[in-house]
Amino acid sequence: MGNKQMSSDDYDYEYDNEPKKVKKGTNKTKKKKKRIFLKIVIVLLAIIIVFAGILVGFIYSKFTMYNYDDIDESQIEVNEGVETATGYRNIFLFGVDSRKNSYENTLSDVIMIVSINQDTKKVKIASVYRDTYLKIGKKFDKVTHAYMQGGPTLSMSTLNTNLDLDIKEYVAVNFNVVVDVVDAVGGVEIDITNEEVKYINEYIDEVNNVTGHNSKHVTKAGKQTLDGVQAVAYSRIRYTAGGDYKRTERQREVLDLAFAKIKKMNIGQLNSLADTVLKEISTNITSGQILGLLSQVASYQIEDNTGWPFEGGIKGYQPGKVWYGAPVNLEKQVQELHKFLFDKEDYEVSNTVKTISNALIKETGYK
Repeated sequence: MGNKQMSSDDYDYEYDNEPKKVKKGTNKTKKKKKRIFLKIVIVLLAIIIVFAGILVGFIYSKFTMYNYDDIDESQIEVNEGVETATGYRNIFLFGVDSRKNSYENTLSDVIMIVSINQDTKKVKIASVYRDTYLKIGKKFDKVTHAYMQGGPTLSMSTLNTNLDLDIKEYVAVNFNVVVDVVDAVGGVEIDITNEEVKYINEYIDEVNNVTGHNSKHVTKAGKQTLDGVQAVAYSRIRYTAGGDYKRTERQREVLDLAFAKIKKMNIGQLNSLADTVLKEISTNITSGQILGLLSQVASYQIEDNTGWPFEGGIKGYQPGKVWYGAPVNLEKQVQELHKFLFDKEDYEVSNTVKTISNALIKETGYK
Protein backbone atom coordinates (compact mmCIF):
# COMPACT_ATOMS: atom_id res chain seq x y z
CA MET A 1 0.00 0.00 0.00
CA GLY A 2 1.21 3.51 -0.72
CA ASN A 3 1.55 6.24 1.85
CA LYS A 4 -1.65 8.20 2.54
CA GLN A 5 -1.14 11.86 1.78
CA MET A 6 -2.45 14.26 4.43
CA SER A 7 -3.80 17.67 3.64
CA SER A 8 -3.13 20.76 5.68
CA ASP A 9 -6.65 20.46 7.13
CA ASP A 10 -5.56 17.35 8.98
CA TYR A 11 -2.99 19.21 11.02
CA ASP A 12 -2.75 21.88 13.60
CA TYR A 13 0.47 23.81 14.26
CA GLU A 14 2.38 24.92 17.26
CA TYR A 15 3.40 28.56 17.12
CA ASP A 16 6.64 28.29 19.07
CA ASN A 17 8.49 25.78 16.92
CA GLU A 18 6.98 25.57 13.48
CA PRO A 19 6.69 23.44 11.39
CA LYS A 20 6.07 20.71 14.02
CA LYS A 21 2.71 19.15 13.22
CA VAL A 22 0.12 17.87 15.66
CA LYS A 23 -2.88 15.84 14.72
CA LYS A 24 -6.35 17.18 15.54
CA GLY A 25 -7.76 15.82 18.77
CA THR A 26 -4.42 15.90 20.54
CA ASN A 27 -3.87 17.68 23.90
CA LYS A 28 -2.66 20.87 22.17
CA THR A 29 -5.90 21.17 20.21
CA LYS A 30 -7.98 20.57 23.32
CA LYS A 31 -6.08 23.26 25.20
CA LYS A 32 -6.73 25.76 22.44
CA LYS A 33 -10.45 24.98 22.50
CA LYS A 34 -10.49 25.42 26.26
CA ARG A 35 -8.83 28.82 25.89
CA ILE A 36 -11.47 29.90 23.38
CA PHE A 37 -14.27 28.57 25.61
CA LEU A 38 -12.80 30.39 28.61
CA LYS A 39 -12.75 33.65 26.66
CA ILE A 40 -16.42 33.20 25.74
CA VAL A 41 -17.33 32.49 29.37
CA ILE A 42 -15.46 35.61 30.52
CA VAL A 43 -17.27 37.76 27.96
CA LEU A 44 -20.64 36.32 29.00
CA LEU A 45 -19.86 36.90 32.68
CA ALA A 46 -18.89 40.47 31.92
CA ILE A 47 -22.18 41.02 30.13
CA ILE A 48 -24.10 39.48 33.05
CA ILE A 49 -22.23 41.63 35.57
CA VAL A 50 -22.94 44.78 33.57
CA PHE A 51 -26.65 44.00 33.30
CA ALA A 52 -26.79 42.97 36.96
CA GLY A 53 -25.23 46.31 37.87
CA ILE A 54 -27.80 48.12 35.78
CA LEU A 55 -30.58 46.11 37.43
CA VAL A 56 -29.27 46.75 40.94
CA GLY A 57 -28.92 50.44 40.14
CA PHE A 58 -32.45 50.48 38.76
CA ILE A 59 -33.87 48.77 41.83
CA TYR A 60 -31.87 51.00 44.16
CA SER A 61 -33.14 54.10 42.37
CA LYS A 62 -36.71 52.93 42.96
CA PHE A 63 -36.30 52.24 46.65
CA THR A 64 -34.50 55.45 47.45
CA MET A 65 -37.78 57.13 46.54
CA TYR A 66 -39.94 55.83 49.37
CA ASN A 67 -40.04 57.02 52.98
CA TYR A 68 -38.44 54.22 54.98
CA ASP A 69 -39.35 54.41 58.66
CA ASP A 70 -36.73 52.62 60.73
CA ILE A 71 -38.96 51.79 63.71
CA ASP A 72 -37.56 50.11 66.79
CA GLU A 73 -39.69 46.96 66.86
CA SER A 74 -39.10 46.55 70.57
CA GLN A 75 -41.34 49.60 71.06
CA ILE A 76 -44.30 47.89 69.36
CA GLU A 77 -46.40 46.25 72.06
CA VAL A 78 -47.66 42.68 71.78
CA ASN A 79 -49.69 40.88 74.45
CA GLU A 80 -47.92 38.17 76.42
CA GLY A 81 -48.36 34.75 74.83
CA VAL A 82 -49.56 36.12 71.46
CA GLU A 83 -47.62 35.05 68.38
CA THR A 84 -48.11 35.46 64.64
CA ALA A 85 -50.27 32.68 63.22
CA THR A 86 -48.05 30.16 61.43
CA GLY A 87 -47.86 30.61 57.67
CA TYR A 88 -49.22 34.18 57.54
CA ARG A 89 -47.66 37.55 56.65
CA ASN A 90 -49.66 40.36 58.27
CA ILE A 91 -49.39 44.07 57.55
CA PHE A 92 -51.27 47.13 58.80
CA LEU A 93 -52.41 49.52 56.09
CA PHE A 94 -53.09 53.09 57.23
CA GLY A 95 -54.80 55.65 55.04
CA VAL A 96 -53.92 58.94 56.68
CA ASP A 97 -55.90 62.16 56.50
CA SER A 98 -52.85 64.04 55.22
CA ARG A 99 -53.17 67.03 52.91
CA LYS A 100 -49.50 66.89 51.90
CA ASN A 101 -46.78 64.26 51.59
CA SER A 102 -46.48 64.11 55.37
CA TYR A 103 -47.27 61.32 57.83
CA GLU A 104 -47.00 63.18 61.11
CA ASN A 105 -49.74 64.72 63.27
CA THR A 106 -52.50 63.16 61.21
CA LEU A 107 -55.45 60.82 61.79
CA SER A 108 -55.65 57.37 60.24
CA ASP A 109 -59.01 57.51 58.49
CA VAL A 110 -58.41 54.07 56.97
CA ILE A 111 -57.18 51.18 59.11
CA MET A 112 -56.88 47.76 57.50
CA ILE A 113 -55.38 44.47 58.58
CA VAL A 114 -54.00 42.72 55.48
CA SER A 115 -53.34 39.03 56.09
CA ILE A 116 -51.52 36.96 53.46
CA ASN A 117 -51.64 33.18 53.63
CA GLN A 118 -48.14 32.40 52.39
CA ASP A 119 -49.04 28.85 51.34
CA THR A 120 -52.23 29.55 49.36
CA LYS A 121 -51.42 33.20 48.42
CA LYS A 122 -54.97 34.09 49.50
CA VAL A 123 -55.40 37.52 51.07
CA LYS A 124 -57.99 38.56 53.65
CA ILE A 125 -58.62 42.18 54.64
CA ALA A 126 -60.35 43.43 57.78
CA SER A 127 -61.16 47.14 58.09
CA VAL A 128 -61.15 48.50 61.62
CA TYR A 129 -63.72 51.28 61.98
CA ARG A 130 -61.95 54.55 62.68
CA ASP A 131 -64.31 55.53 65.54
CA THR A 132 -63.95 52.23 67.42
CA TYR A 133 -63.52 52.85 71.15
CA LEU A 134 -60.32 51.05 72.13
CA LYS A 135 -57.64 51.39 74.77
CA ILE A 136 -54.82 53.66 73.58
CA GLY A 137 -52.06 53.61 76.17
CA LYS A 138 -53.83 54.09 79.50
CA LYS A 139 -57.14 55.53 78.28
CA PHE A 140 -59.96 54.74 75.88
CA ASP A 141 -60.37 56.78 72.70
CA LYS A 142 -61.17 56.47 69.02
CA VAL A 143 -58.60 54.20 67.40
CA THR A 144 -58.07 56.77 64.62
CA HIS A 145 -56.50 59.10 67.22
CA ALA A 146 -53.63 56.68 67.94
CA TYR A 147 -51.80 57.63 64.75
CA MET A 148 -51.95 61.32 65.59
CA GLN A 149 -50.86 60.75 69.19
CA GLY A 150 -47.96 58.40 68.50
CA GLY A 151 -47.67 57.63 64.81
CA PRO A 152 -47.51 54.08 63.45
CA THR A 153 -45.74 52.74 66.56
CA LEU A 154 -48.64 53.64 68.85
CA SER A 155 -51.21 52.62 66.22
CA MET A 156 -49.66 49.16 65.83
CA SER A 157 -49.32 48.77 69.60
CA THR A 158 -52.97 49.77 70.10
CA LEU A 159 -54.28 47.33 67.51
CA ASN A 160 -52.02 44.53 68.72
CA THR A 161 -52.98 44.86 72.39
CA ASN A 162 -56.72 45.29 71.81
CA LEU A 163 -57.02 42.59 69.12
CA ASP A 164 -54.41 40.03 70.23
CA LEU A 165 -52.29 40.55 67.12
CA ASP A 166 -48.54 40.36 66.61
CA ILE A 167 -48.02 42.69 63.62
CA LYS A 168 -44.94 44.86 63.30
CA GLU A 169 -45.11 45.96 59.65
CA TYR A 170 -47.12 48.82 58.25
CA VAL A 171 -47.67 50.85 55.10
CA ALA A 172 -49.15 54.35 55.27
CA VAL A 173 -50.61 56.14 52.26
CA ASN A 174 -52.35 59.48 51.77
CA PHE A 175 -54.98 60.81 49.37
CA ASN A 176 -52.49 61.33 46.56
CA VAL A 177 -51.40 57.68 46.45
CA VAL A 178 -54.92 56.35 45.96
CA VAL A 179 -55.69 58.99 43.33
CA ASP A 180 -52.50 58.16 41.42
CA VAL A 181 -52.99 54.39 41.61
CA VAL A 182 -56.58 54.51 40.37
CA ASP A 183 -55.63 56.88 37.55
CA ALA A 184 -52.69 54.64 36.61
CA VAL A 185 -54.94 51.60 36.16
CA GLY A 186 -57.43 53.57 34.08
CA GLY A 187 -60.06 54.06 36.77
CA VAL A 188 -62.35 51.61 38.56
CA GLU A 189 -65.88 50.67 37.61
CA ILE A 190 -68.35 51.35 40.44
CA ASP A 191 -72.14 51.10 40.61
CA ILE A 192 -73.13 54.42 42.22
CA THR A 193 -76.48 54.63 44.02
CA ASN A 194 -78.79 57.65 44.02
CA GLU A 195 -78.07 58.13 47.72
CA GLU A 196 -74.31 58.20 47.05
CA VAL A 197 -74.71 60.80 44.29
CA LYS A 198 -76.09 63.19 46.92
CA TYR A 199 -72.81 63.17 48.85
CA ILE A 200 -70.00 62.26 46.45
CA ASN A 201 -69.60 65.65 44.76
CA GLU A 202 -68.86 67.47 48.00
CA TYR A 203 -66.00 65.02 48.56
CA ILE A 204 -64.85 65.37 44.95
CA ASP A 205 -64.47 69.13 45.47
CA GLU A 206 -62.48 68.54 48.66
CA VAL A 207 -60.15 65.96 47.10
CA ASN A 208 -59.65 68.19 44.04
CA ASN A 209 -58.62 71.00 46.35
CA VAL A 210 -56.20 68.79 48.29
CA THR A 211 -54.56 67.09 45.30
CA GLY A 212 -54.69 69.91 42.75
CA HIS A 213 -56.78 67.87 40.32
CA ASN A 214 -59.87 69.01 38.48
CA SER A 215 -62.12 65.95 38.30
CA LYS A 216 -65.73 66.33 37.24
CA HIS A 217 -68.81 65.78 39.39
CA VAL A 218 -70.78 62.56 39.23
CA THR A 219 -74.18 63.55 37.85
CA LYS A 220 -76.09 60.28 37.75
CA ALA A 221 -76.44 56.93 39.44
CA GLY A 222 -75.47 53.64 37.83
CA LYS A 223 -72.36 51.71 36.86
CA GLN A 224 -69.56 54.00 35.67
CA THR A 225 -65.79 54.32 35.61
CA LEU A 226 -64.46 56.61 38.34
CA ASP A 227 -61.10 58.34 38.09
CA GLY A 228 -58.74 58.63 41.04
CA VAL A 229 -60.32 61.68 42.66
CA GLN A 230 -63.84 60.33 42.20
CA ALA A 231 -62.84 56.93 43.63
CA VAL A 232 -61.31 58.54 46.74
CA ALA A 233 -64.42 60.69 47.14
CA TYR A 234 -66.61 57.59 46.81
CA SER A 235 -64.62 55.75 49.48
CA ARG A 236 -64.96 58.67 51.91
CA ILE A 237 -68.79 58.82 51.88
CA ARG A 238 -70.05 57.99 55.37
CA TYR A 239 -73.53 59.50 55.73
CA THR A 240 -75.58 57.03 53.71
CA ALA A 241 -77.41 54.03 55.12
CA GLY A 242 -74.88 51.77 56.79
CA GLY A 243 -72.71 54.67 57.99
CA ASP A 244 -69.13 53.68 58.65
CA TYR A 245 -69.86 50.04 57.82
CA LYS A 246 -70.69 51.03 54.26
CA ARG A 247 -67.81 53.50 54.15
CA THR A 248 -65.18 50.85 54.91
CA GLU A 249 -66.91 48.52 52.45
CA ARG A 250 -66.43 51.16 49.74
CA GLN A 251 -62.76 51.51 50.67
CA ARG A 252 -62.20 47.78 50.32
CA GLU A 253 -64.12 47.73 47.03
CA VAL A 254 -61.86 50.39 45.50
CA LEU A 255 -58.75 48.59 46.78
CA ASP A 256 -59.93 45.23 45.42
CA LEU A 257 -60.77 46.62 41.96
CA ALA A 258 -57.50 48.55 41.68
CA PHE A 259 -55.44 45.54 42.79
CA ALA A 260 -57.12 43.31 40.19
CA LYS A 261 -56.09 45.75 37.44
CA ILE A 262 -52.53 46.19 38.78
CA LYS A 263 -51.99 42.43 38.43
CA LYS A 264 -52.60 42.79 34.67
CA MET A 265 -50.17 45.66 34.10
CA ASN A 266 -47.05 45.18 31.97
CA ILE A 267 -43.49 45.97 33.07
CA GLY A 268 -43.52 49.48 31.62
CA GLN A 269 -46.79 50.34 33.32
CA LEU A 270 -45.61 48.92 36.66
CA ASN A 271 -42.39 50.91 36.36
CA SER A 272 -44.32 54.11 35.78
CA LEU A 273 -46.64 53.33 38.69
CA ALA A 274 -43.67 52.65 40.98
CA ASP A 275 -42.08 55.98 40.04
CA THR A 276 -45.25 57.78 41.06
CA VAL A 277 -46.33 55.83 44.14
CA LEU A 278 -43.13 54.89 45.99
CA LYS A 279 -42.29 58.48 46.86
CA GLU A 280 -45.74 58.92 48.41
CA ILE A 281 -45.75 56.05 50.92
CA SER A 282 -44.25 55.56 54.34
CA THR A 283 -43.36 52.09 55.63
CA ASN A 284 -41.01 50.16 57.88
CA ILE A 285 -40.79 47.30 55.35
CA THR A 286 -37.29 47.16 53.86
CA SER A 287 -36.60 47.34 50.13
CA GLY A 288 -35.57 43.69 50.08
CA GLN A 289 -38.81 42.62 51.73
CA ILE A 290 -40.82 44.77 49.32
CA LEU A 291 -39.09 43.05 46.41
CA GLY A 292 -40.04 39.70 47.90
CA LEU A 293 -43.68 40.75 48.11
CA LEU A 294 -43.69 42.24 44.59
CA SER A 295 -42.19 39.09 43.11
CA GLN A 296 -45.31 37.20 44.20
CA VAL A 297 -47.96 39.87 43.67
CA ALA A 298 -49.34 38.24 40.51
CA SER A 299 -50.14 35.10 42.52
CA TYR A 300 -52.01 36.94 45.29
CA GLN A 301 -55.80 36.83 45.32
CA ILE A 302 -58.07 38.77 47.66
CA GLU A 303 -60.24 36.01 49.04
CA ASP A 304 -62.47 37.91 51.47
CA ASN A 305 -62.87 41.22 53.25
CA THR A 306 -64.91 42.51 56.14
CA GLY A 307 -65.33 45.29 58.65
CA TRP A 308 -64.44 45.02 62.33
CA PRO A 309 -66.10 45.04 64.83
CA PHE A 310 -68.45 42.73 62.96
CA GLU A 311 -72.02 43.68 62.23
CA GLY A 312 -73.98 43.96 65.48
CA GLY A 313 -70.75 44.10 67.43
CA ILE A 314 -70.54 47.86 67.82
CA LYS A 315 -72.87 50.43 69.39
CA GLY A 316 -72.87 54.18 69.67
CA TYR A 317 -71.49 55.49 72.94
CA GLN A 318 -71.56 59.18 73.84
CA PRO A 319 -70.45 59.99 77.39
CA GLY A 320 -70.05 63.68 76.42
CA LYS A 321 -70.11 65.65 73.19
CA VAL A 322 -68.01 63.11 71.27
CA TRP A 323 -69.57 59.99 69.70
CA TYR A 324 -67.67 56.69 69.86
CA GLY A 325 -68.27 53.24 68.42
CA ALA A 326 -68.01 50.91 71.41
CA PRO A 327 -67.35 47.19 70.77
CA VAL A 328 -70.03 44.94 72.16
CA ASN A 329 -68.15 42.22 74.05
CA LEU A 330 -64.61 42.83 72.80
CA GLU A 331 -63.53 39.34 73.83
CA LYS A 332 -66.05 37.73 71.48
CA GLN A 333 -65.24 40.19 68.68
CA VAL A 334 -61.53 39.33 68.91
CA GLN A 335 -62.32 35.62 68.76
CA GLU A 336 -64.38 36.17 65.62
CA LEU A 337 -61.58 38.24 64.07
CA HIS A 338 -59.06 35.43 64.54
CA LYS A 339 -61.53 33.00 63.04
CA PHE A 340 -61.94 35.24 59.98
CA LEU A 341 -58.25 36.02 59.44
CA PHE A 342 -56.56 32.78 60.51
CA ASP A 343 -59.35 30.17 60.46
CA LYS A 344 -59.01 29.61 64.22
CA GLU A 345 -62.29 28.17 65.42
CA ASP A 346 -61.72 28.25 69.18
CA TYR A 347 -59.29 31.07 69.76
CA GLU A 348 -58.61 31.80 73.43
CA VAL A 349 -58.01 35.51 73.96
CA SER A 350 -55.17 36.77 76.15
CA ASN A 351 -55.63 38.05 79.69
CA THR A 352 -54.95 41.56 78.40
CA VAL A 353 -57.91 41.43 76.01
CA LYS A 354 -60.12 39.97 78.75
CA THR A 355 -59.16 42.88 81.03
CA ILE A 356 -59.87 45.48 78.32
CA SER A 357 -63.16 43.79 77.42
CA ASN A 358 -64.35 43.81 81.05
CA ALA A 359 -63.35 47.47 81.40
CA LEU A 360 -65.41 48.35 78.31
CA ILE A 361 -68.43 46.48 79.63
CA LYS A 362 -68.13 48.26 82.97
CA GLU A 363 -67.89 51.70 81.35
CA THR A 364 -70.40 51.37 78.49
CA GLY A 365 -72.75 48.68 79.80
CA TYR A 366 -72.58 46.86 76.44
CA LYS A 367 -72.20 43.11 76.93
